[in-house]
Amino acid sequence: MLTDNSVFDVQCSPFTVHRSMFDVHPPTMQPAVTQKRKQFFPVNDLFRSYLTKYQRSMDLPVTYEDMLKYEDSFPLLNKNGEDTLWQTLIFEAVYGRELYEGLKKIYVILRSGGDESALPNLYIDRVDFCTFGNTKPMRVRVVNQYNDNHDYFYVKKADASRAYGLELEELLSPNDINFLVYQDTLIEEHIIGVPGDDFIRDYMPRIDLHEVRLAKEFIKFNERCFVRLLGDMRAYNYVVEVTPDFEQNQYRVRAIDFDQQCYEGRRTLYLPQFFKNNLPVVNLCTQLINFETSQQYQREERSLIKRRLNFALHRISHLRDCMCADKISSEEKMKQLRKELATMHDDFRFMLCQSMGEITFLNITITLGLKGKAAYFPEGS
Repeated sequence: MLTDNSVFDVQCSPFTVHRSMFDVHPPTMQPAVTQKRKQFFPVNDLFRSYLTKYQRSMDLPVTYEDMLKYEDSFPLLNKNGEDTLWQTLIFEAVYGRELYEGLKKIYVILRSGGDESALPNLYIDRVDFCTFGNTKPMRVRVVNQYNDNHDYFYVKKADASRAYGLELEELLSPNDINFLVYQDTLIEEHIIGVPGDDFIRDYMPRIDLHEVRLAKEFIKFNERCFVRLLGDMRAYNYVVEVTPDFEQNQYRVRAIDFDQQCYEGRRTLYLPQFFKNNLPVVNLCTQLINFETSQQYQREERSLIKRRLNFALHRISHLRDCMCADKISSEEKMKQLRKELATMHDDFRFMLCQSMGEITFLNITITLGLKGKAAYFPEGS
């Protein structure tokens, strides 16, 4: 659940003192209002046909509902004996064997296109259940019995806005991501990296931290989220990939939670800079990067997104048709977001948008300066 307390009071934000390096239109302070748990929206037939065409939808041997038929559970503790808020599930023996065989098949479909020759090498070590997330995901730990190497994947209740977010991540971000949809079940691969909150706590104080590179990457991540309207990037909803280079480390910030894809009404919720638990990184950006340089990084990232969009234009146009015709948020949130973006961009065409999909692709069009077939404008503009 989101609350305004998780977002910067704009009067306390460092960007009111220094002109925002990320957002040149600082928002006005809004009253504290508790927001309800995210509403689920089913994958409709039009979007499902898109997913099938691009091999994102197929028949699978296990559904999310199948995995809810567990008999018992116990808390999963970390290496320090602390509760992780995940529950390890216990299944009846015969049912569990059948379920685990199905999960192994899903894993090889996700990872190797369904090549079942690897199945004898694999076993399911455990299934964990998260009770606090919006989608209440199941996390499956798969182990190779010959070398004890392990991997994870997630089984979730399918939600259209999350599936749109995953597809936009694949098409517009620098990251590849695998996912599958079957009926009301969503399968997602595990994204490797240091969770953002752990990185801020454990890695930022280290002497080998390359502060400027981290600040640059966070600005670019902030821009990627806002262009395609991916919200709720609090520190535990993204990971940081650390890659050793011949001259110190490189960093890549990756989203791992996509269920707030163009769902919320407040513009600030699409800007990671305004979440309080990102404040240490935001302060780093403010201290090390001046406004002109931050604008340069924003332009660089927009240029890369535009290049990816033009490369996959036919597929993105198909996705746009599905998304603009779909309902993936409430009428109230849609109207709030189009009004806030119309004010920010000083562009009345946002007020003509009738869906979150239309708002998203108009925002992409305007921020990237798209023209011709790549551009989208709502009817009547």
